[in-house]
Amino acid sequence: VQLVESGGGLVQRGGSLTLSCAASGDRIDDYAIGWFRQAPGKERNLVAEIRSNRDTFYDASVKGRFTISRDNAKNTVYLQMNSLEPEDTGIFFCNTWQSGTGYWGQGTQVTVSL
Repeated sequence: VQLVESGGGLVQRGGSLTLSCAASGDRIDDYAIGWFRQAPGKERNLVAEIRSNRDTFYDASVKGRFTISRDNAKNTVYLQMNSLEPEDTGIFFCNTWQSGTGYWGQGTQVTVSL
């Protein structure tokens, strides 16, 4: 499966962005998809995940501000990000695991200015 992220950009503090993770090569209906954030000079951390039954998980730092959703018909997962803070700046990656293999997209840059 190939994953392609899009939707990043430069936004002011308090602004919003919606990221997309489009999958190709295989259906993602039966798999969990996660969004990870990698801040400059830091490790990549999970911020949100949506499972095949649409159960969701959010890191405490984004709970109440970010919403993850999936459109299986479009084979795409979204991350709606509201009330963005400078601390949200980083490269956002989507990820899935299939048959014991992890798949990552190339990432999309999100920059939040003061």
